[in-house]
Amino acid sequence: MTFISLSYGFFLLCAIALYWLVRHQRLRLWIILIASVVFYASLQWQYIPLLFVLILINFRLGQAIGKNKSQKRSDVNWQNYNQDWPFIETDGNRRQKLLSLGIAINVFLLLGFKYVPFILNSIGQVLNLPILQQQANSIGTNIIAPLGISFFCFECIAYLIDVYRGAPPTQQFDKFAAYKLFFPKLISGPITRYHHLAAQLNLLRFPNTEQIVEGLWLIACGAVKKSLIADRLGILVSLSFDNLERAGSGDIWLATFAYGLQLYLDFSAYVDIARGSALLLGLNLPQNFDFPYLTTSIADFWRRWHITLGDWLRNYLYFPLGGSRRGLPRTCINLLIVMLIAGIWHGAAWGFIIWGGLHGFALVVHRITEAISSRISLLKTWWVSVPGIIFAWVLTQGMVFTCWIFFRLPNLKEAGWAIQHLWGHQGDVQFAQKVYVEAMGLDGLQIALLLGILVAAMGLIFAFQRGLNLQLNWPVKLLLVPVCLYAVWLLAPQEVLPYIYFDF
Repeated sequence: MTFISLSYGFFLLCAIALYWLVRHQRLRLWIILIASVVFYASLQWQYIPLLFVLILINFRLGQAIGKNKSQKRSDVNWQNYNQDWPFIETDGNRRQKLLSLGIAINVFLLLGFKYVPFILNSIGQVLNLPILQQQANSIGTNIIAPLGISFFCFECIAYLIDVYRGAPPTQQFDKFAAYKLFFPKLISGPITRYHHLAAQLNLLRFPNTEQIVEGLWLIACGAVKKSLIADRLGILVSLSFDNLERAGSGDIWLATFAYGLQLYLDFSAYVDIARGSALLLGLNLPQNFDFPYLTTSIADFWRRWHITLGDWLRNYLYFPLGGSRRGLPRTCINLLIVMLIAGIWHGAAWGFIIWGGLHGFALVVHRITEAISSRISLLKTWWVSVPGIIFAWVLTQGMVFTCWIFFRLPNLKEAGWAIQHLWGHQGDVQFAQKVYVEAMGLDGLQIALLLGILVAAMGLIFAFQRGLNLQLNWPVKLLLVPVCLYAVWLLAPQEVLPYIYFDF
């Protein structure tokens, strides 16, 4: 059962009907829990017992960490991460050990499922031990990681750290399990903190007309973005990268640009449907994207791309490492560490590590440039001028899209070949005929023009929403919802591609 399917539509309708028919709060939690188990079982039933064991472990650890602590001040806000935590520990060493144990369990779970083959294979290559490489291949073939395990573990770590910092631990296992398994966000986020969702569960109200329409509108928009745009871009991207050695420099750039748009539209579509489904259940999941391809700095890009992951990295890694409070050199080191971990989180391959390292390096360059510009008035004026803004946008997005090559081709040999042939390489004549004309029904120039129109449309929507503060009202959205869903049913490719972030 995937989000873009009739079975999910029927499943969601049944879950919503049962959910609002019962009045008791505890019963609603159980409906969420049962619905979430059914949803996950339709994709990967064999890991459900493991997920419940992990939920129980983190639940008990949270209770143990939250026991016997007091605060120096009653007005300390545990949600404010960028501060020194003034707790009087009645048993600080014990709590710290419990927190370390909880983090270790979640991290080792990730390592065990996702990174053991990569680690063994890398060691085998370095030490020239074929037996290790064979074992790595065997493990990689026979062990499939649970869907959503990266998001699952990051949420658990966030919960344990929040409790350690002063947030109240939950005493209701069913509420914690419903939060962890909440089906709209279970597979690919957005990463949601427990206390954000628990507060809403305590004050549940049937959504009003505008909220219901907004939920339906998000689902419809997600379906359009996924089925009509992202999946069609995915066909072009797959054909291009699968025939990479026959592609010319222009073809590689076009495929890279298409992949960047596919990744954004695919992932944001998932989040739209997740948020829309949650709204119909009276719950609000955090936003995960905010026009990231319109940003003019890499720092702003990370504030508007995969927002919940960025928040997690900042609050649970960057600030504990010292953030920007220990001088520029230490800040730069912290940025590199955080982004390398972000790369590793995305996948077990050197390409993801290089992708994270390049983003870390870009953030360091941005921080140094910002420090220099603050002292030189001419530079400061340049960056806020129209030519400066355009230059910053081109530079930022050029870096972002070029780095997507390592994301799409995590194998260093393939990624290296693509990077080396970005300029001055003549492609096979048959490539354009097979990939563009026969598969897509367009030539390369027409495809490039359509991608440009797509970016221009994003800019236009941004201008209306942010510049002019214009939004569609709910009656218009309600009229457009069936139009969008009918268009998806009529025009979507016959084969729905899996969500890209399912792999992460």
